[in-house]
Amino acid sequence: MSFYSDQILPRFVDRVLGGEEFAKIRGRVAAGLSGEVLEVGFGSGLNVPLYPPAVRRVQAVDPATVGRKLAAKRVAASAVPVEYVGLDGQLLPLDTDSVDHVLITWTMCTIPDVESALGEMYRVLRPNGELHFVEHGRSPHPKVARWQDRLTPIQRRFAGGCHLNRPIDGLVAQAGFTVTRMQNYYMKGPKPMGYMFEGRATKS
Repeated sequence: MSFYSDQILPRFVDRVLGGEEFAKIRGRVAAGLSGEVLEVGFGSGLNVPLYPPAVRRVQAVDPATVGRKLAAKRVAASAVPVEYVGLDGQLLPLDTDSVDHVLITWTMCTIPDVESALGEMYRVLRPNGELHFVEHGRSPHPKVARWQDRLTPIQRRFAGGCHLNRPIDGLVAQAGFTVTRMQNYYMKGPKPMGYMFEGRATKS
């Protein structure tokens, strides 16, 4: 991982994704979590204050070491214990069928092999376990989607490998999950960057 990706980008993401509108979305996505939770793309711990009381423990995965420094105060103030368990969502160091929920927020866009990562999330979830997610991805509107395709090579270079054009709903279903809830919308700002997939999916 480059110095930019490990040291600079996490600070930028913490600032940009730490706003009030993002916090409201995070709160909706975190609602209903309980028991053993795996958070992939833990970052600076922006979701930590939003964990429901029913969460027993969170196991955190993130490749950026500076994220732990940024998250330290949030983790220290949390009633829910957080344990760092790995750096790579594509190869999770957890037993099969070992967690109740997986939480992932604005992270699928940057994972190089997102199919493998989703397969790992599916593997570690217990039967009937639930994936809670919000991601930006490919718009159903052709004009916006064309701009996403044009801009993705630039976005990947300056935003840690971020893709604007991944079909999030299709990727989740392809991994074996059954999508039980999905809300799609544009956030304020440029449409190519702001088409959201907010939902839940279960491991059948």
